[in-house]
Amino acid sequence: MIDHFALGWVTPILSFLLSCAGCAVGLTCTARARVAHGFASKMWLGLGAISIGGTGIWTMHFVAMLGFYVRGTETRFDVPLTFASGLLAIVVVGLGLFIVRAAGVGPIALLAGGLVTGLGIAAMHYLGMRALHVGVEITYDTLTVVLSVIIAVVAATAALWLSAKVHTVAAGAIATVVMGIAVSGMHYTGMAAMRAEETEAIVQVTSGIGVGALLGPLIIGVTISTIMMLLVVGLAPSPQEMEAQEKFKGWQGRQDELQRENAAARRSQLL
Repeated sequence: MIDHFALGWVTPILSFLLSCAGCAVGLTCTARARVAHGFASKMWLGLGAISIGGTGIWTMHFVAMLGFYVRGTETRFDVPLTFASGLLAIVVVGLGLFIVRAAGVGPIALLAGGLVTGLGIAAMHYLGMRALHVGVEITYDTLTVVLSVIIAVVAATAALWLSAKVHTVAAGAIATVVMGIAVSGMHYTGMAAMRAEETEAIVQVTSGIGVGALLGPLIIGVTISTIMMLLVVGLAPSPQEMEAQEKFKGWQGRQDELQRENAAARRSQLL
């Protein structure tokens, strides 16, 4: 029998909070990307992809997986596949953000970005599940898998729209909760599609590493990366400050241009 909540409500609540935290930091990064230009805009989009894809989606997925248990089996993880799924989440979120940034938030751009990101997130989820070794055959219910993919695409499209539209703190808070619910909903829908052979004796798995061995490095890595992201976001000017700086630069440029025109006019009068 499969139990997705072997540790009680700890894993779903913690994974949801981590998803909200990652999405919140990501939205602040994309807000700065909207008012920045050139390399700075690309850098903020990249940081947004790391926050949303890495913490908001992949870390949420992994923490939620800590509550996964098949009776009579031992759970172990394939490390390369596990981290490959994390890299995939960051890449597909980044692609979606760059598509919307380059083409705007029109229907075509949102559809393209949502499809790329949503299908990528679904692939991340099932790649992460492929990295899970329990010693018995795991199968999936096709209709539930399709439903999880649809949820992933809809959630990704909504997230991309929010990343381009959120401007206020209140809107950002609402968007964060919406994205957290969507990510968690996709994960647990995908988990509900799983079917496993039931066994009486404990099945020993020789490949992969146990949860305990992987949990320590993951906690350290997520903690360090989150602190660094918070420091970058906290020390950088807010989107409003960046926009004000851009307006001031534009005003200063116009003043300099007027001064040059006046100087040229005076020279022509002297001649």
